[in-house]
Amino acid sequence: MAAGAGLAVSSSIFGDVFRQAAFGVTSGNNVLVVISLRGGVDGLSVVVPHFEDNYRALRPGIAVPTESLLARDSSFGLHPEMAPLLPFWTTNKLAAVQAVGLKVPDRSHFSAMEIVEDADPGSSVRSGWINRTIGLDSDAFPTEAVQFGTSIVPTALSGRAPALATPSIKELYLAGANPEWDDLEWMNRRRTQLETIWGGARGSLGVAARSALATVEQLAPFRAEIYTPHNGVTYPDDWPAGDLSDALKNTAQLIRADVGTEVVAIDYGSWDMHTDIGTLEWGDMQSMLGGFAKALAAFLTDLGDTGDRVTVVTISEFGRRVEVNGGGGVDHGWGNMMLVAGGGVKGGQYYGSWPGLRDQDLEEGDLKVTTDYRNVLAEIVKSRFNRTEASVFPGLTYQPLNLMNPWIG
Repeated sequence: MAAGAGLAVSSSIFGDVFRQAAFGVTSGNNVLVVISLRGGVDGLSVVVPHFEDNYRALRPGIAVPTESLLARDSSFGLHPEMAPLLPFWTTNKLAAVQAVGLKVPDRSHFSAMEIVEDADPGSSVRSGWINRTIGLDSDAFPTEAVQFGTSIVPTALSGRAPALATPSIKELYLAGANPEWDDLEWMNRRRTQLETIWGGARGSLGVAARSALATVEQLAPFRAEIYTPHNGVTYPDDWPAGDLSDALKNTAQLIRADVGTEVVAIDYGSWDMHTDIGTLEWGDMQSMLGGFAKALAAFLTDLGDTGDRVTVVTISEFGRRVEVNGGGGVDHGWGNMMLVAGGGVKGGQYYGSWPGLRDQDLEEGDLKVTTDYRNVLAEIVKSRFNRTEASVFPGLTYQPLNLMNPWIG
């Protein structure tokens, strides 16, 4: 519908008409970047409870040695592959939350992801928490909430307000009018054709088509731009950092373009490490975590002072079991960790109430959840966008961790 090469403009497709996009923007607004660690990241390998005897006892061969941990206090420390992010920890721009997750265990990837992104238990309304966040504005336009890396709008962005999903800014163009062809006359004719077809069309498809045309036109100048990172940054382009780097570089470009974007969502996986989680020298964890840390550090450095209005949070559908399995990996679990970085964060600290790893402390072999993940998100949304927790997370018993500086209007 007038959209090609991965452009998907979603505007109230669930039971209501599409809303017309309004392209007035707010200059210099705060931005939230949500990085989904798909597959269920093993939080106990990222933020390590080194003081727990059972951590080492249940994880022979894969436990991260205490002496190798970064930002270590008497209880926790960061995996050494997080070294690129250590400067942000020491300058209080990075924090971690322990024992966080769903209120009730759900060890199915697809079910848990749906619950996490919907974040409104018991509701029959198909609406994600990010969509509800941006939907509180008086004006709504697709570039307010953007998913980079895929043309599929995830559950978190689905709902009444328009949202945009695209592999990259460069791949944002009209079907049948690829800018790489360098035929401006044909491109203009194609646009005229589509505007003629859809310009006066009523109903959902007409509104969606006009929204797609307007979005492509709005971002066309940036599509043609070759983005040069700031502050001497070179984003890593090797596996497994390359895809995340591309998405974060697009995010930095979009933020600097200042087109009113409030939330950017990015998927980075896979963290479903049933086998070969590995050691500090080899394995999936050190490889994936190293790629993640290098790409995120490049992004935060690239932003420079602009980063004061950008907050990054990681989220995953569940954690992993405490005990290593026979394949040298860890199976689906419950409690996990979240990382929060950038503007507004009271960093350099570990947050959350720790339930313990003794046998009697575990829930069917899993780390218990003591902090509802929605409390972390609600505090960020309240601090950075001045949204009330009830408007974005209905039914939540709000218990902030005091990990964010308060909203300054």
